[in-house]
Amino acid sequence: MGPYELEWLLWSVAQSSAPAWLRASPPPADSYAHTPGTMSEYSSLLSDLAENITPEDLDQLKSACKEDIPENQSNTITCSKEWFSYLEKNQKLAQDNLSYIEHIFEISRRPDLLTRVIEKYKDIIRQPSEDEIIKLAPPPKKV
Repeated sequence: MGPYELEWLLWSVAQSSAPAWLRASPPPADSYAHTPGTMSEYSSLLSDLAENITPEDLDQLKSACKEDIPENQSNTITCSKEWFSYLEKNQKLAQDNLSYIEHIFEISRRPDLLTRVIEKYKDIIRQPSEDEIIKLAPPPKKV
């Protein structure tokens, strides 16, 4: 579960137990996805990954996701940037969703690429603070 989903879940729980006059509007859908610099960080990450994927690596990565890329389309992908582009067009990759390529790098035995993804994004995708979680939690029930 990503940070936005957690925020939304906590907001939903808080709203279900709050009186109607106290209910707030939901958190914006893009509250985490569009923090300043995120898109450039994402582009930078993909460029960095692309520089470290050889043609042989690309064949291995395409093979690892053959269930998601039809063979005729896989054959037209000749470089890692095209591979990333295909994954984005087919909702397998986005700036706020790297889980698919993390999985592919893991099963392709490319811990170096997986580590690059994790290191690049560990500070970008912000987890809600304890104070934010407490604010969104429902009030305790009176006994």
